Amino acid sequence: MNENEKIMLTAEGYLELETELNELKTVTRPQVIKELKEARAQGDLSENSDYDAARDAQAKIEGRIKELEYKLEHAIIAEQKDKNTVNVGSTVTIVYDDGEEDTFKIVGSLEADPLENKISNESPFGRAILGRKVGEEIEVESPNGAYKVQIVALT
Repeated sequence: MNENEKIMLTAEGYLELETELNELKTVTRPQVIKELKEARAQGDLSENSDYDAARDAQAKIEGRIKELEYKLEHAIIAEQKDKNTVNVGSTVTIVYDDGEEDTFKIVGSLEADPLENKISNESPFGRAILGRKVGEEIEVESPNGAYKVQIVALT
């Protein structure tokens, strides 16, 4: 990641990352250190698979801690400036041309999870509806061709 890069997160997304970081530092890291000490006490480290496994786990945990610290340090929490317009953090209900209805939450790219209806603000759909209002009909460009949606609710 670029040193000046800012990472857009919702308040909930920021809290999730903060909670994970706290868990890693206060619970997981001390547990792995304990496992390392126990494995070291077994003697010969050159053929000690418990020691190797604990070292691998420690490396993964330390890497994840650094990654989370970086993301939190560079995070910008999206603010709902205008409750009447689609922003990062908005929950949007749309209707397709065929009458089918869907509800999505617009989130930063790190939080995106289509299976949980969390759509990135950087996706074609997210970009198309950002800044729009209830009642507007929008044409969304997609790899499968353009389609139209209408915003029917916004929270």
